[in-house]
Amino acid sequence: MNTVGLYIHIPFCRQKCLYCDFPSWAGKESLMQAYVDALTAEIKARGKEYPNKKVVSVFFGGGTPTTLEIPLLEQLMQAVFASWDIAEDAEITTEANPGTLDREMATALKKMGFNRLSMGVQAWQNRLLKDLGRIHTIEGFLENYKAVREAGFENVNVDLMFALPNQTMADWQETVKNITALEPEHISAYSLIIEEGTPFFERYEKGQLEPASEELDRKMYHWAVDYLAEKGYEQYEISNFAKKGKQSRHNRIYWQAEEYLGMGLGSHSYMEGERFHNIYDLQEYIAANGDVSLLKEDIEIITEEDALAEFMFLGLRLTEGVSFARFRERFGKEMQEVYGGQMKELKQEGLLEENAEGIRLTRRGIDVSNVAFEKFLL
Repeated sequence: MNTVGLYIHIPFCRQKCLYCDFPSWAGKESLMQAYVDALTAEIKARGKEYPNKKVVSVFFGGGTPTTLEIPLLEQLMQAVFASWDIAEDAEITTEANPGTLDREMATALKKMGFNRLSMGVQAWQNRLLKDLGRIHTIEGFLENYKAVREAGFENVNVDLMFALPNQTMADWQETVKNITALEPEHISAYSLIIEEGTPFFERYEKGQLEPASEELDRKMYHWAVDYLAEKGYEQYEISNFAKKGKQSRHNRIYWQAEEYLGMGLGSHSYMEGERFHNIYDLQEYIAANGDVSLLKEDIEIITEEDALAEFMFLGLRLTEGVSFARFRERFGKEMQEVYGGQMKELKQEGLLEENAEGIRLTRRGIDVSNVAFEKFLL
């Protein structure tokens, strides 16, 4: 039986962060029940569409899923378990941002079947949190984190951001040190990207926001990689660090180019040789009421050339790299046959290293990973 990861999108927030370009809104509480009803219908319909898939990962993202009231989240989780074959050891995650999480919510999430939480903390300094448009303080996060542990969650991720406007090296070190002292099982550390269509981009265009220098960005990143290693966190992907046995299955599905199905507004899928996404208009999504024929947009057939390239540049995000055996198993040919020239060039430039098992990026290669990835676009 083929395995699949499910992504379920909740497009609601208490307040939209100033850097966020995901399809999500604040102030639409009146539409939550209608949206959840439509999403419930889609979850059921997709389960009938793919009846022979074993679900190894479920991820509720957003937006902020925990802006929904507990009964609405229960409705969605009941639909997931009733409509899909969920593996006994499935990783079932929800994003649960500080400011939307209390002891009652944490306890309810555990009872619903969630076994992993992902908390978007971003920074330790309240002035930086305010600058980002976050709704929480660091004191609020600490209360929420305590509630999560008391509710019985033993697998928690914390998202952090670096290279923020007005963030110093000392700020970043304080953030990482204080978060690791709490001993979450997983830490994600992302460099700020100023995306078009966000308030941050508008300020940048007007000269009102100065991004961190490339030099500071790399200094922050390298320090975090080294410090987290000292504290027992294995870097298994460019931006992700985990204690032993706690790598994110949801993340690995993406990076290993395995199948995933997105449900909910604007969610993306990679299924049975096709890539597609759901519609982005909230009212249209609600009106479709789970009719799959009205939801799918931009269906793209994945050619072998596309599949080869994605397998390589997604796999190279993992610090273990891409194995010759997995490449052979997936495509029935040797990596050297297809990418021998690119591999030789990248090794000569010091961006790639090879051993008996496969290839992976060097530390310098990680710093200029996009340059390396482009080489595999035939």
